Amino acid sequence: MTAVSTSLSPVDLRSDTVTRPTPAMLAAMSAAPVGDDVYEEDPTVRRLEEMAAARFGLEAGLFCPSGTMTNQIAIKAHTEPLSEVICEQTAHVYLWEVGGIAFHSSASVALLAGERGRLTAEQVEAAIRPQNIHYPTTRLVCLENTHNRGGGSCYTWDDMAAISDVAKRHGLARHLDGARVFNALVATGQRGEDYGQIFDSISVCLSKGLGAPVGSVLLGSADFIQKTKRIRKVMGGGMRQAGYLAAAGIYALENNVTRLADDHRRAARLAAVLRQQPYVSDVLNPETNLVIFRLHDSQPAAEFLATLEQQGIKASSFGPQWIRFVTHLDVDDADLARVEAALQQVAQLV
Repeated sequence: MTAVSTSLSPVDLRSDTVTRPTPAMLAAMSAAPVGDDVYEEDPTVRRLEEMAAARFGLEAGLFCPSGTMTNQIAIKAHTEPLSEVICEQTAHVYLWEVGGIAFHSSASVALLAGERGRLTAEQVEAAIRPQNIHYPTTRLVCLENTHNRGGGSCYTWDDMAAISDVAKRHGLARHLDGARVFNALVATGQRGEDYGQIFDSISVCLSKGLGAPVGSVLLGSADFIQKTKRIRKVMGGGMRQAGYLAAAGIYALENNVTRLADDHRRAARLAAVLRQQPYVSDVLNPETNLVIFRLHDSQPAAEFLATLEQQGIKASSFGPQWIRFVTHLDVDDADLARVEAALQQVAQLV
């Protein structure tokens, strides 16, 4: 197959983490007033933390380098050794954070099989341990919205609220891995300001669909965030003139949230094209910007990805015969047309 012209930039569908700052975002970064954030003297970091907390109806925020750090700080703050964390079996906090729950918090994990990553209140209640010296003590429920392995699936408000009610009744803390929570808000019409009613802490990522180059904010009560500052410090997450990075997050919150609907529209279009291909056996319905699909066994995944790469299209393997496409602000309609043409060319080879 003829390789794509080198004059065309690759269409990178591997992740929404591959986005690069726009000129306007870079201008905002370079103009940011800064100070030493470890001394709590960076005004731009303070503004980002306050802005993010207000967006979700919580009191305070803590700017960190990554979503893995904000998740693991939250879990550490909510638990103690010999605790147990309830989460879905494909949750990012368990599957893709290097065993951080064990490493940082000396806690056990109760893994539940959800529907596309989503748990029910009944599942959570059944997983809560009785008081018994042979068991760890259940301390925390972690949800993920949207759910990555679930193909960008979203919780309904009623389901999240029901899980929160169960957790409150049993004295459990509630944490949300909101790596793509703005995608969920745009897709469902939910209000971020209401989330503070049902979660004690929320991790909000700025470097995925919102397009910032780096950073996540952990949100919670003022007392909780004060506690987490020490944990961030021991994890090496204290940054100095971090306002240059925080300015990108502020720009993203002010300019790049509503446009996520464009990513969702393009994901739906990709899913429709994939369903027409003879080498595709299943496509998860894309609720947001993730398109996960399964290739027929006759179409080796490695060969499929290599063929796309020859056409200047980058994608990720997501398990045996499963592939993930992710739309984002660096993928426009012209790029999508190139992807569709490449998919059609694969069909001609089957």
